[in-house]
Amino acid sequence: MQKTAIKNSLLFCSKMFPCFYRINPMKLIAAFIVWLGCVTAAHAQIDQTKTVESTQKFGDYTVHYTVFNSAFIPADVAAVYQINRAKNRALVNVSVTRETEAGHSLGLPATITGTATNMMQQQRKLEFRTIDEGNATYYLADLRHTNEEIMNFAVQVQVEEQSQPFTVRFTRTLHSGD
Repeated sequence: MQKTAIKNSLLFCSKMFPCFYRINPMKLIAAFIVWLGCVTAAHAQIDQTKTVESTQKFGDYTVHYTVFNSAFIPADVAAVYQINRAKNRALVNVSVTRETEAGHSLGLPATITGTATNMMQQQRKLEFRTIDEGNATYYLADLRHTNEEIMNFAVQVQVEEQSQPFTVRFTRTLHSGD
């Protein structure tokens, strides 16, 4: 009974997949093991957590940057700072600190300019607004986007005491929450 089932299976495979019938079974097993190894390696790579950098150091100065969906801002806070809350809008947040002997400063005044470029090479100028909270200053720029749009950011930071601006480059995938 078992021999008949195996014979029927082999007969079926030879008719449906004639290329398998002619291949050496050891080569077929080896090919399957290689394929399984590739799939396992690809899956392991996908599951790896990725470290997302959010700071860059330039001597004593550190530029901090984040990009997040504007819908995360509570409505009352958005109203105070005149922020448009929407699923298709991101906020680019930049601040600069300086390390001194006394420790780290809070956000320092600076001139911030920048661009966001998508994968189609469409470039958008970032218009940063200064948010001054007394002892800390940071900068916000509004950016429209589509769901899962990949953006390459180039931000120039000019600190008053420095003659050369710092350039920060980073990439983010923006999600609209749909």
